[in-house]
Amino acid sequence: MKKIVKSAILGLPVALLLAGCGKYASVSYEKDIRPIIDKHCVECHLNGGQGHVASGFLIESYDSLMKGTKFGPVVVAGDPLSSSLYRLVAGEVDKSIQMPHGKDPISDKEIETIERWIAQGAKNN
Repeated sequence: MKKIVKSAILGLPVALLLAGCGKYASVSYEKDIRPIIDKHCVECHLNGGQGHVASGFLIESYDSLMKGTKFGPVVVAGDPLSSSLYRLVAGEVDKSIQMPHGKDPISDKEIETIERWIAQGAKNN
């Protein structure tokens, strides 16, 4: 009897987590993420732009975004906290390197959208 109660108690957080998985609609790269990138990032991270020259980070397409910088990938699909793209725009880094650099910060709603997209696997959809 104790084993059944223990299993039920340990399984409760997993059940609650799974129940919440459908809470948010799927985030689309083309419909949701690309407009944020075009609005806040493209200016510096196109070929020859200041951000591209400094980091090698080129944002011409989904593939170039996923390639990352000369230092490595910026998106770890499924893991926003390990994704420097999320950490840079969410302000979880030193202010001197927070993105977009020298511009108004990205809105909380846009940051949440980026976080959800990465958490959902950073799909090219």
